[in-house]
Amino acid sequence: MNRRHFLRYLGAAGSGAILVPVGLSGCAVVPTGDQSISRSSHGSGRVAYGSPAPRPHAQGDGAPRMVVVFLRGAVDGLNVVVPHGDPLYYQARPSIAVARPGQANGALDLTGYFGLHPALQPLMAYWESGQLAFVHASGSPDGSRSHFEAQDYMETGTPGQHTTRDGWLNRMMDYLPPAQSPLQAINVGSATPRILSGHHVAANLQTGREATRPSMIDQPRWSRVFDPLYGGNDALDKAYRDGMAARKQLMAEINSQEQQMANNGAPLPNGLSMDTARLGRLMRHDPRIRLAFLAVGGWDTHIGQGNGTGQLAGRLSPLATGLAALARELGPAFNDTVIVVMSEFGRTFRENGNGGTDHGHGNAMWLMGGNLRGGKIYGQWPGLTQTALNEGRDLAVTTDFRAVLCSLSERHMRISDQALEKIFPQYAAGSKGVPALFV
Repeated sequence: MNRRHFLRYLGAAGSGAILVPVGLSGCAVVPTGDQSISRSSHGSGRVAYGSPAPRPHAQGDGAPRMVVVFLRGAVDGLNVVVPHGDPLYYQARPSIAVARPGQANGALDLTGYFGLHPALQPLMAYWESGQLAFVHASGSPDGSRSHFEAQDYMETGTPGQHTTRDGWLNRMMDYLPPAQSPLQAINVGSATPRILSGHHVAANLQTGREATRPSMIDQPRWSRVFDPLYGGNDALDKAYRDGMAARKQLMAEINSQEQQMANNGAPLPNGLSMDTARLGRLMRHDPRIRLAFLAVGGWDTHIGQGNGTGQLAGRLSPLATGLAALARELGPAFNDTVIVVMSEFGRTFRENGNGGTDHGHGNAMWLMGGNLRGGKIYGQWPGLTQTALNEGRDLAVTTDFRAVLCSLSERHMRISDQALEKIFPQYAAGSKGVPALFV
Protein backbone atom coordinates (compact mmCIF):
# COMPACT_ATOMS: atom_id res chain seq x y z
CA MET A 1 0.00 0.00 0.00
CA ASN A 2 1.55 3.34 -1.05
CA ARG A 3 1.05 6.64 0.76
CA ARG A 4 -1.81 7.88 -1.40
CA HIS A 5 -3.64 4.58 -1.08
CA PHE A 6 -3.29 4.77 2.68
CA LEU A 7 -4.85 8.23 2.72
CA ARG A 8 -7.71 6.84 0.65
CA TYR A 9 -8.12 4.13 3.25
CA LEU A 10 -8.39 6.86 5.85
CA GLY A 11 -11.11 8.56 3.82
CA ALA A 12 -9.33 11.25 1.85
CA ALA A 13 -9.71 9.78 -1.61
CA GLY A 14 -9.58 12.40 -4.33
CA SER A 15 -10.03 15.35 -2.00
CA GLY A 16 -6.53 16.57 -1.33
CA ALA A 17 -7.37 16.53 2.39
CA ILE A 18 -7.45 13.80 4.93
CA LEU A 19 -10.79 12.92 6.51
CA VAL A 20 -9.78 10.75 9.40
CA PRO A 21 -12.40 8.27 10.66
CA VAL A 22 -13.27 8.34 14.33
CA GLY A 23 -14.03 5.04 16.01
CA LEU A 24 -14.47 1.80 14.16
CA SER A 25 -16.74 1.98 12.14
CA GLY A 26 -33.71 32.20 -8.33
CA CYS A 27 -33.98 34.74 -5.67
CA ALA A 28 -35.97 34.31 -2.50
CA VAL A 29 -38.76 36.77 -1.83
CA VAL A 30 -40.45 37.32 1.50
CA PRO A 31 -44.08 38.02 0.56
CA THR A 32 -45.52 41.29 1.78
CA GLY A 33 -49.00 40.61 2.99
CA ASP A 34 -51.11 37.65 1.98
CA GLN A 35 -50.64 35.94 -1.36
CA SER A 36 -53.35 34.29 -3.41
CA ILE A 37 -53.31 30.51 -3.31
CA SER A 38 -54.51 27.99 -5.83
CA ARG A 39 -58.21 27.99 -6.49
CA SER A 40 -60.58 25.18 -7.26
CA SER A 41 -64.28 24.60 -7.58
CA HIS A 42 -64.35 23.96 -3.85
CA GLY A 43 -63.47 27.49 -2.94
CA SER A 44 -60.52 29.79 -2.44
CA GLY A 45 -58.49 31.21 0.39
CA ARG A 46 -55.38 33.18 1.31
CA VAL A 47 -51.88 32.06 2.21
CA ALA A 48 -50.64 32.93 5.69
CA TYR A 49 -46.86 32.98 6.19
CA GLY A 50 -46.72 33.59 9.93
CA SER A 51 -46.05 36.71 11.99
CA PRO A 52 -43.29 36.08 14.54
CA ALA A 53 -43.29 38.29 17.61
CA PRO A 54 -40.28 40.63 17.92
CA ARG A 55 -37.60 39.43 20.33
CA PRO A 56 -34.12 40.63 21.26
CA HIS A 57 -30.89 39.13 20.00
CA ALA A 58 -29.72 36.33 22.31
CA GLN A 59 -26.07 36.30 23.30
CA GLY A 60 -23.77 33.33 22.72
CA ASP A 61 -20.00 33.03 22.59
CA GLY A 62 -19.73 34.95 19.31
CA ALA A 63 -18.42 32.08 17.17
CA PRO A 64 -20.91 31.48 14.32
CA ARG A 65 -21.57 27.84 13.52
CA MET A 66 -23.49 26.01 10.78
CA VAL A 67 -24.83 22.45 10.76
CA VAL A 68 -26.15 21.00 7.51
CA VAL A 69 -28.49 17.99 7.71
CA PHE A 70 -29.09 16.30 4.36
CA LEU A 71 -32.14 14.06 3.93
CA ARG A 72 -30.99 11.62 1.25
CA GLY A 73 -33.72 10.09 -0.87
CA ALA A 74 -35.89 13.20 -1.39
CA VAL A 75 -38.25 13.85 1.51
CA ASP A 76 -41.83 14.80 0.67
CA GLY A 77 -41.91 18.49 1.57
CA LEU A 78 -45.65 18.73 0.93
CA ASN A 79 -46.26 16.29 3.77
CA VAL A 80 -43.69 17.98 5.99
CA VAL A 81 -45.00 21.54 5.68
CA VAL A 82 -48.58 20.75 4.72
CA PRO A 83 -50.71 23.23 2.70
CA HIS A 84 -53.83 22.13 4.58
CA GLY A 85 -55.60 25.32 3.54
CA ASP A 86 -55.76 24.24 -0.10
CA PRO A 87 -58.40 21.65 -1.10
CA LEU A 88 -56.32 20.70 -4.16
CA TYR A 89 -53.83 19.09 -1.78
CA TYR A 90 -56.48 16.68 -0.51
CA GLN A 91 -57.82 15.97 -3.99
CA ALA A 92 -54.37 14.99 -5.24
CA ARG A 93 -53.55 12.79 -2.26
CA PRO A 94 -56.67 10.87 -1.24
CA SER A 95 -54.82 8.31 0.89
CA ILE A 96 -51.54 10.00 1.89
CA ALA A 97 -52.57 13.60 2.66
CA VAL A 98 -52.00 14.66 6.26
CA ALA A 99 -55.37 15.49 7.80
CA ARG A 100 -56.33 19.04 8.66
CA PRO A 101 -55.46 20.40 12.10
CA GLY A 102 -57.84 19.22 14.78
CA GLN A 103 -58.52 15.87 13.12
CA ALA A 104 -56.99 12.55 14.13
CA ASN A 105 -53.26 12.53 13.29
CA GLY A 106 -53.78 15.92 11.69
CA ALA A 107 -51.23 18.59 10.88
CA LEU A 108 -49.99 20.92 13.60
CA ASP A 109 -51.19 24.32 12.47
CA LEU A 110 -48.46 26.86 11.79
CA THR A 111 -50.08 29.77 9.95
CA GLY A 112 -53.70 28.90 9.25
CA TYR A 113 -52.76 27.69 5.77
CA PHE A 114 -49.59 25.67 6.39
CA GLY A 115 -49.19 23.02 9.06
CA LEU A 116 -46.44 20.72 10.31
CA HIS A 117 -46.52 16.94 10.08
CA PRO A 118 -47.67 15.62 13.48
CA ALA A 119 -44.56 13.44 13.83
CA LEU A 120 -42.55 16.67 14.09
CA GLN A 121 -44.24 17.67 17.35
CA PRO A 122 -40.86 17.86 19.19
CA LEU A 123 -39.99 20.85 16.99
CA MET A 124 -43.14 22.86 17.66
CA ALA A 125 -41.60 24.55 20.69
CA TYR A 126 -38.93 26.01 18.42
CA TRP A 127 -41.54 27.30 15.99
CA GLU A 128 -43.47 28.91 18.83
CA SER A 129 -40.31 30.52 20.22
CA GLY A 130 -39.37 31.87 16.78
CA GLN A 131 -36.34 29.58 16.35
CA LEU A 132 -37.69 27.41 13.52
CA ALA A 133 -38.61 28.50 9.99
CA PHE A 134 -39.15 26.97 6.58
CA VAL A 135 -38.47 28.08 3.02
CA HIS A 136 -41.19 26.44 0.94
CA ALA A 137 -41.08 25.82 -2.80
CA SER A 138 -37.27 25.86 -2.63
CA GLY A 139 -34.76 23.65 -4.37
CA SER A 140 -32.38 23.37 -7.29
CA PRO A 141 -33.01 25.09 -10.61
CA ASP A 142 -31.73 21.94 -12.29
CA GLY A 143 -34.52 19.53 -13.20
CA SER A 144 -32.65 16.27 -12.59
CA ARG A 145 -34.70 13.50 -10.98
CA SER A 146 -31.62 11.36 -10.30
CA HIS A 147 -30.82 11.06 -6.60
CA PHE A 148 -27.07 10.80 -7.17
CA GLU A 149 -26.90 13.69 -9.62
CA ALA A 150 -29.19 16.03 -7.69
CA GLN A 151 -27.39 15.35 -4.41
CA ASP A 152 -24.06 16.01 -6.10
CA TYR A 153 -25.30 19.35 -7.45
CA MET A 154 -26.53 20.47 -4.03
CA GLU A 155 -23.37 19.40 -2.25
CA THR A 156 -21.04 21.08 -4.73
CA GLY A 157 -23.31 24.11 -4.97
CA THR A 158 -23.10 24.06 -8.76
CA PRO A 159 -26.37 22.74 -10.27
CA GLY A 160 -25.92 21.30 -13.74
CA GLN A 161 -22.12 21.18 -13.45
CA HIS A 162 -20.48 17.75 -13.38
CA THR A 163 -16.89 18.95 -13.14
CA THR A 164 -16.86 20.62 -9.70
CA ARG A 165 -14.37 18.72 -7.55
CA ASP A 166 -14.96 20.18 -4.09
CA GLY A 167 -17.98 20.83 -1.89
CA TRP A 168 -19.35 24.25 -0.97
CA LEU A 169 -18.95 23.61 2.77
CA ASN A 170 -15.25 22.89 2.25
CA ARG A 171 -14.90 26.03 0.12
CA MET A 172 -16.49 28.03 2.94
CA MET A 173 -13.56 27.07 5.15
CA ASP A 174 -11.34 29.28 2.96
CA TYR A 175 -13.14 32.28 4.43
CA LEU A 176 -13.49 31.38 8.11
CA PRO A 177 -11.31 33.22 10.62
CA PRO A 178 -7.90 31.59 11.15
CA ALA A 179 -8.01 29.05 13.96
CA GLN A 180 -5.24 27.49 16.02
CA SER A 181 -6.84 24.13 15.48
CA PRO A 182 -7.14 21.68 12.58
CA LEU A 183 -10.62 20.77 13.77
CA GLN A 184 -13.03 23.24 12.18
CA ALA A 185 -15.40 20.83 10.41
CA ILE A 186 -16.98 17.50 11.35
CA ASN A 187 -18.80 14.92 9.26
CA VAL A 188 -21.04 12.58 11.24
CA GLY A 189 -20.49 9.28 9.47
CA SER A 190 -17.75 7.08 8.08
CA ALA A 191 -17.79 8.15 4.42
CA THR A 192 -16.46 11.42 3.06
CA PRO A 193 -19.44 13.45 1.76
CA ARG A 194 -19.15 15.52 -1.39
CA ILE A 195 -20.07 18.67 0.51
CA LEU A 196 -16.88 18.43 2.62
CA SER A 197 -14.52 17.20 -0.08
CA GLY A 198 -11.71 19.60 -0.84
CA HIS A 199 -8.31 20.73 0.38
CA HIS A 200 -9.36 21.53 3.96
CA VAL A 201 -9.26 19.03 6.77
CA ALA A 202 -12.45 17.63 8.25
CA ALA A 203 -12.88 14.85 10.79
CA ASN A 204 -15.23 11.91 10.46
CA LEU A 205 -17.21 11.19 13.61
CA GLN A 206 -18.54 7.64 13.59
CA THR A 207 -22.18 7.13 14.43
CA GLY A 208 -23.61 5.30 17.42
CA ARG A 209 -21.62 3.92 20.30
CA GLU A 210 -18.65 3.20 18.04
CA ALA A 211 -17.81 6.90 17.97
CA THR A 212 -15.88 6.85 21.24
CA ARG A 213 -13.91 3.66 20.60
CA PRO A 214 -10.33 3.90 19.32
CA SER A 215 -9.53 2.29 15.99
CA MET A 216 -6.41 0.75 14.54
CA ILE A 217 -4.84 4.06 13.61
CA ASP A 218 -5.02 5.20 17.26
CA GLN A 219 -2.60 2.49 18.36
CA PRO A 220 0.97 3.78 18.97
CA ARG A 221 2.53 0.95 16.97
CA TRP A 222 0.73 2.11 13.82
CA SER A 223 1.82 5.69 14.38
CA ARG A 224 5.41 4.51 14.60
CA VAL A 225 4.99 2.82 11.22
CA PHE A 226 3.20 5.58 9.32
CA ASP A 227 4.47 8.83 10.85
CA PRO A 228 7.91 8.51 9.20
CA LEU A 229 6.25 7.99 5.81
CA TYR A 230 4.63 11.44 6.04
CA GLY A 231 7.48 13.44 7.52
CA GLY A 232 8.08 15.62 4.47
CA ASN A 233 6.56 18.87 3.25
CA ASP A 234 4.41 17.88 0.29
CA ALA A 235 0.59 17.95 0.19
CA LEU A 236 0.20 14.32 1.26
CA ASP A 237 2.48 14.80 4.25
CA LYS A 238 0.57 17.87 5.39
CA ALA A 239 -2.78 16.14 4.85
CA TYR A 240 -1.70 13.23 7.03
CA ARG A 241 -0.35 15.38 9.86
CA ASP A 242 -3.30 17.78 9.90
CA GLY A 243 -5.77 14.92 9.78
CA MET A 244 -4.11 13.03 12.61
CA ALA A 245 -4.01 16.20 14.71
CA ALA A 246 -7.71 16.77 14.11
CA ARG A 247 -8.46 13.17 15.01
CA LYS A 248 -6.53 13.27 18.27
CA GLN A 249 -8.23 16.49 19.30
CA LEU A 250 -11.69 15.16 18.45
CA MET A 251 -11.15 11.87 20.28
CA ALA A 252 -9.87 13.67 23.37
CA GLU A 253 -12.88 15.96 23.47
CA ILE A 254 -15.38 13.15 22.89
CA ASN A 255 -14.02 10.93 25.60
CA SER A 256 -13.66 13.65 28.19
CA GLN A 257 -17.25 14.78 27.68
CA GLU A 258 -18.55 11.20 27.61
CA GLN A 259 -16.87 10.63 30.94
CA GLN A 260 -18.49 13.75 32.36
CA MET A 261 -21.87 12.53 31.20
CA ALA A 262 -21.38 9.14 32.78
CA ASN A 263 -20.41 10.80 36.04
CA ASN A 264 -23.61 12.81 35.94
CA GLY A 265 -25.69 9.69 35.36
CA ALA A 266 -27.19 10.98 32.10
CA PRO A 267 -27.07 8.23 29.45
CA LEU A 268 -27.04 9.04 25.77
CA PRO A 269 -30.33 8.67 23.89
CA ASN A 270 -30.74 6.01 21.26
CA GLY A 271 -30.60 6.27 17.48
CA LEU A 272 -30.07 9.57 15.72
CA SER A 273 -30.37 11.51 18.95
CA MET A 274 -27.21 9.84 20.20
CA ASP A 275 -25.23 11.28 17.30
CA THR A 276 -26.81 14.74 17.33
CA ALA A 277 -26.46 15.08 21.10
CA ARG A 278 -22.78 14.17 20.89
CA LEU A 279 -22.27 16.63 18.03
CA GLY A 280 -24.03 19.37 19.98
CA ARG A 281 -21.80 18.87 23.00
CA LEU A 282 -18.66 18.90 20.86
CA MET A 283 -19.63 22.16 19.18
CA ARG A 284 -20.70 23.74 22.46
CA HIS A 285 -17.41 22.95 24.21
CA ASP A 286 -15.14 23.87 21.30
CA PRO A 287 -16.08 27.11 19.50
CA ARG A 288 -13.33 26.40 16.96
CA ILE A 289 -15.61 23.75 15.40
CA ARG A 290 -17.59 25.93 13.01
CA LEU A 291 -19.12 23.49 10.50
CA ALA A 292 -20.78 20.08 10.67
CA PHE A 293 -22.58 17.78 8.27
CA LEU A 294 -24.97 14.92 8.90
CA ALA A 295 -26.80 12.78 6.32
CA VAL A 296 -29.95 10.80 7.09
CA GLY A 297 -31.40 8.31 4.59
CA GLY A 298 -34.74 6.61 4.07
CA TRP A 299 -36.87 9.28 2.37
CA ASP A 300 -37.54 7.69 -1.04
CA THR A 301 -41.18 6.82 -0.32
CA HIS A 302 -42.43 5.35 -3.60
CA ILE A 303 -44.59 2.77 -1.84
CA GLY A 304 -46.77 3.00 1.29
CA GLN A 305 -45.74 6.50 2.32
CA GLY A 306 -48.53 6.96 4.83
CA ASN A 307 -50.11 10.20 5.99
CA GLY A 308 -50.09 11.40 9.59
CA THR A 309 -48.93 7.92 10.50
CA GLY A 310 -46.99 5.25 8.61
CA GLN A 311 -43.63 5.08 6.87
CA LEU A 312 -42.87 8.78 6.51
CA ALA A 313 -44.06 9.50 10.04
CA GLY A 314 -41.74 6.78 11.28
CA ARG A 315 -38.79 8.57 9.66
CA LEU A 316 -39.78 12.07 10.75
CA SER A 317 -40.27 11.25 14.42
CA PRO A 318 -36.64 10.29 15.22
CA LEU A 319 -35.42 13.11 12.99
CA ALA A 320 -37.40 15.62 15.04
CA THR A 321 -36.12 14.13 18.27
CA GLY A 322 -32.58 14.22 16.93
CA LEU A 323 -32.79 17.85 15.87
CA ALA A 324 -34.26 18.82 19.23
CA ALA A 325 -31.41 16.94 20.95
CA LEU A 326 -28.86 18.83 18.85
CA ALA A 327 -30.39 22.20 19.73
CA ARG A 328 -30.62 21.27 23.40
CA GLU A 329 -27.05 19.99 23.71
CA LEU A 330 -25.65 23.02 21.91
CA GLY A 331 -26.77 24.95 24.97
CA PRO A 332 -25.86 28.66 24.77
CA ALA A 333 -24.01 27.92 21.49
CA PHE A 334 -27.43 27.41 19.87
CA ASN A 335 -27.62 31.20 19.82
CA ASP A 336 -24.59 31.18 17.51
CA THR A 337 -25.74 28.25 15.38
CA VAL A 338 -27.92 27.82 12.34
CA ILE A 339 -29.13 24.33 11.39
CA VAL A 340 -30.10 23.77 7.75
CA VAL A 341 -32.15 20.73 6.71
CA MET A 342 -32.30 20.08 2.97
CA SER A 343 -33.01 17.32 0.46
CA GLU A 344 -32.07 16.81 -3.20
CA PHE A 345 -35.59 17.42 -4.58
CA GLY A 346 -39.21 17.05 -3.56
CA ARG A 347 -41.81 14.53 -4.61
CA THR A 348 -44.74 14.51 -7.01
CA PHE A 349 -47.81 16.50 -6.05
CA ARG A 350 -50.15 13.60 -6.75
CA GLU A 351 -49.82 10.26 -5.03
CA ASN A 352 -49.01 7.27 -7.23
CA GLY A 353 -50.80 3.93 -7.53
CA ASN A 354 -48.74 2.41 -4.73
CA GLY A 355 -49.74 4.80 -1.99
CA GLY A 356 -46.51 6.74 -2.35
CA THR A 357 -44.95 9.57 -4.33
CA ASP A 358 -42.33 9.70 -7.05
CA HIS A 359 -39.37 11.96 -7.74
CA GLY A 360 -40.44 15.60 -7.97
CA HIS A 361 -38.94 19.08 -7.90
CA GLY A 362 -39.77 21.77 -5.32
CA ASN A 363 -39.35 21.07 -1.62
CA ALA A 364 -39.08 22.82 1.75
CA MET A 365 -35.83 23.77 3.48
CA TRP A 366 -35.85 23.82 7.28
CA LEU A 367 -33.95 26.36 9.36
CA MET A 368 -33.29 26.33 13.11
CA GLY A 369 -31.25 28.68 15.26
CA GLY A 370 -31.25 30.61 18.50
CA ASN A 371 -31.30 33.97 16.71
CA LEU A 372 -33.24 32.93 13.64
CA ARG A 373 -36.26 35.06 12.81
CA GLY A 374 -38.46 31.99 12.81
CA GLY A 375 -42.12 31.27 13.30
CA LYS A 376 -42.46 32.12 9.62
CA ILE A 377 -42.66 30.46 6.20
CA TYR A 378 -40.24 32.17 3.81
CA GLY A 379 -40.28 32.14 0.02
CA GLN A 380 -42.89 32.66 -2.66
CA TRP A 381 -45.67 30.06 -2.68
CA PRO A 382 -46.47 29.19 -6.33
CA GLY A 383 -49.79 27.44 -5.70
CA LEU A 384 -50.97 23.96 -6.63
CA THR A 385 -53.06 24.53 -9.74
CA GLN A 386 -52.20 22.50 -12.81
CA THR A 387 -50.62 25.49 -14.54
CA ALA A 388 -48.58 26.37 -11.45
CA LEU A 389 -47.03 22.90 -11.12
CA ASN A 390 -43.60 22.15 -12.55
CA GLU A 391 -44.14 20.07 -15.70
CA GLY A 392 -47.73 19.66 -14.55
CA ARG A 393 -46.72 17.26 -11.79
CA ASP A 394 -44.47 18.82 -9.11
CA LEU A 395 -44.35 21.74 -6.72
CA ALA A 396 -42.44 24.47 -8.55
CA VAL A 397 -39.15 25.90 -7.31
CA THR A 398 -39.41 29.64 -6.67
CA THR A 399 -36.41 29.94 -4.32
CA ASP A 400 -33.00 28.69 -5.40
CA PHE A 401 -31.44 26.74 -2.53
CA ARG A 402 -28.29 28.81 -2.99
CA ALA A 403 -30.25 31.97 -2.17
CA VAL A 404 -30.95 30.56 1.28
CA LEU A 405 -27.38 29.34 1.76
CA CYS A 406 -25.99 32.70 0.62
CA SER A 407 -28.13 34.54 3.17
CA LEU A 408 -27.04 32.22 5.96
CA SER A 409 -23.41 32.43 4.90
CA GLU A 410 -23.37 36.21 4.66
CA ARG A 411 -25.50 37.21 7.60
CA HIS A 412 -24.68 34.44 10.02
CA MET A 413 -21.23 33.09 9.04
CA ARG A 414 -20.05 36.63 8.09
CA ILE A 415 -18.90 35.69 4.62
CA SER A 416 -18.42 38.60 2.19
CA ASP A 417 -20.18 38.94 -1.16
CA GLN A 418 -16.88 38.48 -2.94
CA ALA A 419 -16.25 35.23 -1.09
CA LEU A 420 -19.78 34.00 -1.81
CA GLU A 421 -18.99 34.21 -5.51
CA LYS A 422 -16.21 31.70 -4.88
CA ILE A 423 -18.26 29.44 -2.61
CA PHE A 424 -21.20 29.40 -5.03
CA PRO A 425 -19.62 30.03 -8.45
CA GLN A 426 -21.87 30.86 -11.39
CA TYR A 427 -24.46 32.18 -8.97
CA ALA A 428 -24.77 35.92 -8.39
CA ALA A 429 -25.40 36.32 -4.68
CA GLY A 430 -25.66 39.98 -3.67
CA SER A 431 -29.24 40.93 -2.91
CA LYS A 432 -30.67 37.56 -3.92
CA GLY A 433 -30.70 36.14 -0.43
CA VAL A 434 -33.66 35.75 1.88
CA PRO A 435 -33.84 39.01 3.84
CA ALA A 436 -34.32 39.47 7.59
CA LEU A 437 -33.57 35.89 8.57
CA PHE A 438 -32.04 36.82 11.94
CA VAL A 439 -32.98 38.97 14.92
